[in-house]
Amino acid sequence: MTSQPTPTKAGQAPDRAGEPDGGLQAGLKNRHLSMIAIGGVIGAGLFVGSSSGIATAGPGILLSYALVGTLVVLVMRMLGEMSAANPTSGSFSAHADRALGRWAGFSIGWLYWFFWVVVLAVEATAGAKILEGWIPAVPQWGWALIVMVVLTATNLVSVGSYGEFEFWFAGIKVVAIGAFIVVGALAVFGVLPGVHSDKAGLDNLTSHGGFLPHGPGAILTGVLLVVFSFMGSEIATLAAGESEDPQRAVTKSTNSIIWRIGVFYLGSILVVVSLLPWNDPAIKDQGSYVAALDSLGIAHAGQIMNFIVLTSVLSCLNSGLYTASRMAFSLGRRGDAPKAFARTTSRGVPMAAIISSVLFGFVAVFFNYKFPDSVFLFLVNSSGAVALFVWLVICFSQLRMRKIIQREAPEKLIVKMWLYPYLTWAAAALIVFVLGYMLTDTEHDGRETVLLSLLVAAIVLVIAVVKEKLGGGRTAEPVADAEQARAEVGA
Repeated sequence: MTSQPTPTKAGQAPDRAGEPDGGLQAGLKNRHLSMIAIGGVIGAGLFVGSSSGIATAGPGILLSYALVGTLVVLVMRMLGEMSAANPTSGSFSAHADRALGRWAGFSIGWLYWFFWVVVLAVEATAGAKILEGWIPAVPQWGWALIVMVVLTATNLVSVGSYGEFEFWFAGIKVVAIGAFIVVGALAVFGVLPGVHSDKAGLDNLTSHGGFLPHGPGAILTGVLLVVFSFMGSEIATLAAGESEDPQRAVTKSTNSIIWRIGVFYLGSILVVVSLLPWNDPAIKDQGSYVAALDSLGIAHAGQIMNFIVLTSVLSCLNSGLYTASRMAFSLGRRGDAPKAFARTTSRGVPMAAIISSVLFGFVAVFFNYKFPDSVFLFLVNSSGAVALFVWLVICFSQLRMRKIIQREAPEKLIVKMWLYPYLTWAAAALIVFVLGYMLTDTEHDGRETVLLSLLVAAIVLVIAVVKEKLGGGRTAEPVADAEQARAEVGA
């Protein structure tokens, strides 16, 4: 399958630096991008989902996080190479369009959009449960509605308001997890004033059945349980198209991914499994972070963690809506979605793309309340492997895009993938291996997730191929001027 190259050259951004990306405005400041990049790797899944990983792999879950973290670092390096050369709101979807063909950009773009609108429903429900616990007078569905409406309004105002909200949401997450690491580390070494824990100590890493109590195979099972908590690292490359200096923003976020994953994931999980034995029932009953705080005798540990998780949920909702709408905008601009998605308001906001994304999110929330074990479960499982599909497409896009950039604009290779093409192929092989291993996993629904995700991907791919064969319309040139974009709205 082939496609005609898009009008812009590979190493060249579709818009001039600092100007709107096809009607979008450069409303994100450097501090916004920095916090979006940092907060993007700290999802609610880290706080909520890590307990099952610890129970499955014991202290060896650290190796699972390290393995997935290394994969994410490699994938982000590839994406950083392409996005620094060509910052765009479509990010990897636009790169796949150029490097692999229109079918690839269409397919992965819509799958990614589907993933995030399902996440909206998941996170809105999670946040609503916490808020209902605090204020039970408002029903859970009411809280979900309120949260979705407020964050939709925030995204509709301007990209700057999204950036400001995300700056503070991500800031709370960063401060909270940083404080947790510091306090926990002091307790592990027995120097935390006023606290003495009989359970804390580095010997927890080896004393209760060894570092790998369930054997080396548990590392791979742990990978399946933690891999999806890393989704969101790529958001900074989508947001860079609306920043003051896209190339600098992409370069900075790409170069800092190693320490971000090392500190926030490996650092915090190391503290958890050092504060408590991995098989302590409290980890599974209360959640890993709540159990760790409780073991130190910190008052109201559960409510403190609920506040942090709520902040993470709101951050994920905020970014999920932003990300889904920008992907829809990019698809509309390339002729792979309704043209209305590519139109922006006078503030540079793609209103139709935002509203359509949140409407699907509302429908998914409805399914979660009415049909949680059928329709909604299908939506969640069928979007579950999209993260791995996205990473695999990034690998293959970078293999071809590097040659295109070197041929057309070598000066744009500001960020370079290490040991190209060997590490790229190694990352792709690891992703394929993880997908294959998931097919053998029936205990944690890995097989069902992969098969349903492949089914949805196949449907989208067939639509893409049919659309291309039928000569579906392609926009001739990205809109590069804000006045022209605003004129479209008034037309």
